[in-house]
Amino acid sequence: MSTTTHEALAGAIREAAVLRGEFTLRSGATSNYYVDKYRFTTKPELLRAITELLVERIRDIDAAEVRGTGGDRGVDRLAGAELGGIPLVTAAGLALSKPFVFIRNSKKEYGTAKRLEGELTPTDRVVLLEDIATTGGQSVEAVETLREAGAEVLAVIAVVDRLEGARQNIERAGVRFEALLTKRDLGIEE
Repeated sequence: MSTTTHEALAGAIREAAVLRGEFTLRSGATSNYYVDKYRFTTKPELLRAITELLVERIRDIDAAEVRGTGGDRGVDRLAGAELGGIPLVTAAGLALSKPFVFIRNSKKEYGTAKRLEGELTPTDRVVLLEDIATTGGQSVEAVETLREAGAEVLAVIAVVDRLEGARQNIERAGVRFEALLTKRDLGIEE
């Protein structure tokens, strides 16, 4: 059982990371609020609390998958997209002793010139961790990158769902979507 409650985490993230003003989002839309992921992923006490809840969700998914596959297959690996997903997947991977991969926003043009960093075995069953989900565009791109490498993506778990279509777009891509918090949990009503 987690020592972090849903309400306590929502309050801490609201206090640390919800900014008011006019902001342009990754999708190009404008918003009168912004949830600054770096204000919660760079603070050990918040990252620790988030990690506890992510670990619970991942364990639940793992247990459901093991039951659904007759006890032989659960979550093999975790993934996180550049840049906000990197601290999340690192912390959760360490807590669960599960290997993980990083997904670049674009293929690098030097060295190994890969879009995926770390080892991914074809047929790995993966859970993708996301910081803030708005339309789910980055998550869907990351899911496609993982699938191109042969992985089966079991779920996307976001820390915060802005309730602007991410769930629908990710589920339309054939992937389960979960969020630890929504903008409503953070007290944001537009």
